[in-house]
Amino acid sequence: MLIINIFELFQGIGSMFQQEPAIVIARVLLIFLGFLLVYLGAKRVLEPLIMIPMGFGMSAINAGVLIIKASGDLSNLFISPMTTDTNGLMNVMQIDFLQPIYTFTFSNGLIACLVFMGIGIICDVGMVLSHPFIGMFIAMCAELGTVATYPVARLLGLEPGAAAAVSIIGGADGPMVLFASLKLAPDLFVPITIVAYLYLSLTYGGYPFLIRLLIPKRLRGCVIITKNKSAANIPSKDKLIFAVIANAVFCLLFPVAAPLFISFFLGIAIREAGIPQYTKLIEEGFLYTATFFLGLILGVLCDAQTIMNPKILLLLLLGMLALLLSGIGGIIGGYIVYLVSGKNFNPVVGIAGVSCVPTTAKVAQKEVSKINKMSFILEYALSANICGVITTAILTGIYITLVSPLLK
Repeated sequence: MLIINIFELFQGIGSMFQQEPAIVIARVLLIFLGFLLVYLGAKRVLEPLIMIPMGFGMSAINAGVLIIKASGDLSNLFISPMTTDTNGLMNVMQIDFLQPIYTFTFSNGLIACLVFMGIGIICDVGMVLSHPFIGMFIAMCAELGTVATYPVARLLGLEPGAAAAVSIIGGADGPMVLFASLKLAPDLFVPITIVAYLYLSLTYGGYPFLIRLLIPKRLRGCVIITKNKSAANIPSKDKLIFAVIANAVFCLLFPVAAPLFISFFLGIAIREAGIPQYTKLIEEGFLYTATFFLGLILGVLCDAQTIMNPKILLLLLLGMLALLLSGIGGIIGGYIVYLVSGKNFNPVVGIAGVSCVPTTAKVAQKEVSKINKMSFILEYALSANICGVITTAILTGIYITLVSPLLK
């Protein structure tokens, strides 16, 4: 029974046992072929503009195979190569102003993936590779709100899907909340996403007070004596290897969140492979365009009927609870590292485990600088920040995997 549950949780692995041996072997070979194409593209042996995205797509699509609950068929969440009903497709393309953008970017989570790709472009995983255990531990602690809010939401009467979606607000990652709510609570995705983005904009103003409340001045000014290799010394090759392998592993474990993983890690890979054409396209094109339409369409969706939904107040309270608990959890993680390291750590770093990249990392450094201008914690804070993105994506995958069968 335990084995079955594990395979249901890690669906990419479980789907291996649902296919013919020849297909399984082909999937594994294609995952590694994808790795090779990325490597050859990065080394400029093959054309990087084609090979890097192609290699990522190849490894992710073969790792991210899952079982569709409704039909029991094996499929993926990336693309269906055949459009069987073109009339149906055209019917949803109404003449309303923003309907095409909504239909092709919101209703399938594409806009979240575009923003996530942009986040990958601006993230330097050298911070993670320099301080992997500290960053990941703090990020896990900072998921307190993401985990603890779910049972509270259920006790207050929310359905499993809505409870899971609002709990993801604790990860402080807007695109992740949008993606999760579309999968788990499509009827409430508008208010949940609006609540998430309202609160994420307030973390910059609210978390400093939480830091001052929970961490005394003498600890806020702690200087970390760095013993590890600096992020500046991590070669791009190592970062690229990390991105490629992490993408395939997470797609394999959590196929339901594979679109998010490939978007994030592909952004990192393009940054580290040094492809200025794609870097500029994603950072200045995709990220800003997606963010603009995300804000515009969320605003357009805020009609009176939506806002007057009686569940809005409950969602507001739960979103606040999730972010508060995550901030507290992150600071607790910072205190634990402070004690374990022989007090050679600044617990303020803990707030950066809440993955609002790079806002919470900047908040942490700003609060430390107010007390001691010679204390620089940004490298550790960004490590926890980026790890927070990864842990929130993992929890999103777990929630979608476990909660989806409970939906009516």
